[in-house]
Parts: sequence; C-alpha cells; structure tokens
Amino acid sequence: MAGSSAHNLPQHTSLDEHVAFFDDHDMGDYLEGMAEVEFAVDIKNRKHLVAIEEEIVSKLTEIARTEQVTAEALINSWLKERISNYPKEHKGAT
Repeated sequence: MAGSSAHNLPQHTSLDEHVAFFDDHDMGDYLEGMAEVEFAVDIKNRKHLVAIEEEIVSKLTEIARTEQVTAEALINSWLKERISNYPKEHKGAT
C-alpha cells in the first residue's frame, strides 16, 4: 500500500457482490474514498462459551428443532428457569 494512490470504490449491485470484491482486494487501498462513520458498541452484553458433552448437544439440538427455537435460546431459557427455582439457601455470592 505504501506509495499507492487511493482507488475509487466501484459500485456494486448487491451485498454479495461487494463482499466478493473485498475477498480479492485490500480494503486499505480504498479507505481514503470511504466516508468516516461513528457507531456505538455495547460491550456490556457478553457471551460465555461452555463445553457441552456431544450426547447432550445432540439431544438439545433435536429438542430445539422440535420447539422451533435455537439451541442457544433453549439452553438460556432452561438455565434461567433452573436458577430462578434454585433454593434461596444455596444462593451464594456471584
């Protein structure tokens, strides 16, 4: 990119065409022609990955399909229910 001049970004008729273009081209060559934007990012909403045994995942996936929800939504729903029903004397500091 050093020594190169800014390139004009070609017009694309679809998002897929735009994505395909940048699969083969360096976005850095087109930065000068792009508008500066600002956006907010909510980093408070975090997700945690947890290992689940394969047999359990298979059953969860099957149940989620039957319920027409994602496995993630099903697991979150079940965990929220279980936590809300957990005996108060067992609740510890988080």
